[in-house]
Amino acid sequence: MFRAAAVAAGLAEPFLIPWRDVLTGRPLGAPEGALLRVDSPGEDAEADALLRGPGDPARVGGGARWYAAFTAGLARVAAVPGVRLLGDVGEIGVMFDKRRCHAVLREAGVPVPPAFAASSYAELRDGLAREGWTRAFVKPAHGSSASGVIALQTAGDRVRAVTSAAWGPGGGLVNSLRVRAYTSWEEVRRVVDVLAGDGLHVERWFPKASHGESAFDLRVVTVAGRPTHAVVRMSRTPMTNLHLGGRRGDLGLVRSRAGLWERVLEVCAGAAACFPGSLMTGVDVMVGADWRSVAVAEVNAFGDLLPGLDDLHGHGRDTYAEQVRAVLANAPAPVGPGG
Repeated sequence: MFRAAAVAAGLAEPFLIPWRDVLTGRPLGAPEGALLRVDSPGEDAEADALLRGPGDPARVGGGARWYAAFTAGLARVAAVPGVRLLGDVGEIGVMFDKRRCHAVLREAGVPVPPAFAASSYAELRDGLAREGWTRAFVKPAHGSSASGVIALQTAGDRVRAVTSAAWGPGGGLVNSLRVRAYTSWEEVRRVVDVLAGDGLHVERWFPKASHGESAFDLRVVTVAGRPTHAVVRMSRTPMTNLHLGGRRGDLGLVRSRAGLWERVLEVCAGAAACFPGSLMTGVDVMVGADWRSVAVAEVNAFGDLLPGLDDLHGHGRDTYAEQVRAVLANAPAPVGPGG
């Protein structure tokens, strides 16, 4: 889609540097003066093996190893001579560490749920008891697409942990497109034990607004610091990700509420301002059950894959066309490697 947007704007056919070349140390050549966009490694099985080590690409876990290899790869990309980066690699690294990203947002005054870090099941239980939380989102420190995320609810000795992580045939956790619930602490411990060694980011549950029988949040894309696209994600489960059964909702639900839409845009612009070297961010923003409060759940470095979504201002531009337009218009964008 980015290629199509570039070609449609009259630019030359984009060249591609595969992540496999980045991760294997092959020479990374690019035309002098080229603009270089860093994109996700995606679902390439070979790239995944280079990042996490050999194994089922659908497996859950290995985030710390993935992150170390990924950030090393970003450093190699930043060193490609004679190019202008369209995404600061240091900022991309922060966005892929939920603990660091949360801290940056909090320090900038962007509303985020309270959180703590944990590296074991015992630390998770101790932290929940210390904070007095009965509901929390337990997230791998490094990850995307809700992989390994647990929506945890407790009541005395009872527990309900909703996640897309399932036990695979080989005995390990794998990502599933079906959300499920574990209802015993022993089951929760087994899942957390797989994830905790790579680091956990634990957030207090932020009760979301709902419409009908579905709760919702929003993915808001910013380009050059300005919110340009938004999609409402609705679900009957705590996971609103579209690939996990969430569905697109009516953006008018939010835009029609006096003051709420302006607050959403303000918060998303504030989140994007924390990453001034990033041409694009994908901000996951939650509207509270009171339909007034707003909090940011995450900021995504590669959160612009939203096919068929037009811009907020009625120009008919998708997220990629908007980025190409911003670059051609000399909108603020990163000009040097690594921040």
